Amino acid sequence: MTAAPPPGWPLPVAVLDADALEHNVERMARWCRDHGVLLAPHGKTTMAPALFRRQLAAGAWGLTTASVAQARTARAAGARRVLVANLVVDPGDIAWAGAQVDADPEVVVLVYADSTAAVRRLEEVLRARGQQRPLPVLVEVGYTGGRTGCRDVASAVAVARLVRDSPLLRLAGVSGYEGLIARPDPAAEEVAVREFLGTVRQAARALHAAGLFEAAGPDGVLVSAGGSSWFDLVVDVLGAEPVPGARTVLRSGCSLTHDAGTYRRSSPLDGRGTGDDALRQALHVWAHVLSRPEPGLAVAGFGKRHTGTDRGLPVAQLVLDATGAARDVEGAVTVTAVHDQHAVLRVAPEDPLAVGDLLRVGVDHPCTTFDRWRRLPVVRQGRVVEVVETEF
Repeated sequence: MTAAPPPGWPLPVAVLDADALEHNVERMARWCRDHGVLLAPHGKTTMAPALFRRQLAAGAWGLTTASVAQARTARAAGARRVLVANLVVDPGDIAWAGAQVDADPEVVVLVYADSTAAVRRLEEVLRARGQQRPLPVLVEVGYTGGRTGCRDVASAVAVARLVRDSPLLRLAGVSGYEGLIARPDPAAEEVAVREFLGTVRQAARALHAAGLFEAAGPDGVLVSAGGSSWFDLVVDVLGAEPVPGARTVLRSGCSLTHDAGTYRRSSPLDGRGTGDDALRQALHVWAHVLSRPEPGLAVAGFGKRHTGTDRGLPVAQLVLDATGAARDVEGAVTVTAVHDQHAVLRVAPEDPLAVGDLLRVGVDHPCTTFDRWRRLPVVRQGRVVEVVETEF
């Protein structure tokens, strides 16, 4: 973890730890190799081409995006396989995806379909642009009360038949997302995640049994799932080969920087893991302590404009005092509220935390911290070795 803010950068500042980044890229790539699965890390986490290129250089099969706008950035960064983990309905977006596939037979841009309407929409635009090569489609499987996706296996089979029968489309596989399944009890949540992944597996097997994967493409049949909390269950339930000739593709994005909250608790390479080669927190925000207005209270100079709070509040970790002495404050200093430009801290009245001290906080859910910054210094041993730019 960064031990001090980078010299010369105005505070607050979001900082990337070079050593932790390198460790996490290598660790996740190795985990996927060891389990025989492919990795297409979700680019929406960072939207940073320099970090995309690191992941691709480490062996990522491709990149995942949440939109065609993000896919454009991924392609410009050098990704030849882009999995758009979403339904694409805008005519311009569909036409761009089709044009990418037509322009280069080695480029793969995958999109989702979960209904007759989604399939017809793709066909309409591709037909109008004179599509030459079929656009690869993943049938999305969802669950009751969730987001998009076919709600049962029969519906998935019906959509798959439409895709298979279209000369403009190519049935490439099946996809789902387990990351929004939530239960009050962790054990019950694991059961629910396993049940959903079982449905994804059943859908893939049903499509295989119906002979719908005959023209799946050079990468074979793809079965994709896996956020950054339950990717071990994805491998456990789907396996490395969910159906004959298929490959499992994980989409874990937050493993790149990890975090101090959600994924620290839930990742199989940290809170739920048993090994000592855990992911490391690579993203922090540094700010000044601005005020000690009353006993037991302090205010720091960062807020919602600097760090996400959608999953949880930032975690106070380290303080540097006026002499440069470092002090671990996790548990002793607690962020209790975050406003636009200020964070409220609970601290013991006798704690030496002082106005002007430097405070490092860890973030919870890096996706919603990255999108607040256009430039992030990458620091190694107190020195800025790179500046990463984002393209949100």
